Amino acid sequence: MTEQLRLMAVHAHPDDESSKGAATMAKYVSEGVDVLVVTCTGGERGSILNPKLQGDAYIEENIHEVRRKEMDEAREILGVKQEWLGFVDSGLPEGDPLPPLPEGCFALEDVDKAAGELVRKIRAFRPQAITTYDENGGYPHPDHIMTHKITMVAFDGAADTEKYPESEYGTAFQPQKLYYNQGFNRPRTVALHEALLARGLESPYGEWLERWKEFERAERTLTTYVPCADFFEIRDKALIAHATQIDPDGGWFRVPMDVQKEVWPTEEYELAKSLVDTSLPESDLFAGIRDNA
Repeated sequence: MTEQLRLMAVHAHPDDESSKGAATMAKYVSEGVDVLVVTCTGGERGSILNPKLQGDAYIEENIHEVRRKEMDEAREILGVKQEWLGFVDSGLPEGDPLPPLPEGCFALEDVDKAAGELVRKIRAFRPQAITTYDENGGYPHPDHIMTHKITMVAFDGAADTEKYPESEYGTAFQPQKLYYNQGFNRPRTVALHEALLARGLESPYGEWLERWKEFERAERTLTTYVPCADFFEIRDKALIAHATQIDPDGGWFRVPMDVQKEVWPTEEYELAKSLVDTSLPESDLFAGIRDNA
């Protein structure tokens, strides 16, 4: 008998799990891996981004409940388990100068205390591998940055019985690998952009690439390329389930599926921490773990 492989994906809001690493998760579920999504907030302050649903009074008044139902549907599509961490969405501050964050929101929580809630989840689920965001949050939303902070603390804290006593947080456990989602990377964007133009098709990535130059965004180190093209349709279906956030006719879906599968059939990660030996680049989040399981 081999030990059950378990993957935990820590995300800020409902819909993040479907836009970042969703095909990877669906692939692992198909292989019998136990996959748990931990969602830090309820997405209560997220704007209604789908123009077809903007101005809907019921949705505006019941956004928390609506987003929970969307998460339920996406979870079923992906085949994953999902749990809430219970914090309140911070919203995305806009303006110059930026307004203060709302009192009681996730981004203003004490990092060690908030990480303790994630430690409980890690100790209960016992994942060998965890995915989350890099120190920039993938993009600088305060909840994404906070998600990074608490995951970094919880990765080590799950094994630290002095900081997080077993009597309160459960039996200690040490995850083996921690990854940053890096699916929105420049090499992928350039490859798809050029492939579309070469086929005489319109590319939605021209403005993205111009903004990349503008911000002089540093390139991340891509260490892990998970082949998961067979699950791109499931990824898109899960994303569309988050109807308040995603316009099914919008830019997310403008690249033909056959082009995506041919040109860039993987999802990418950056290995941030590893307590097992592995050779880079990898094609498996459990590289170095499977042999010991």
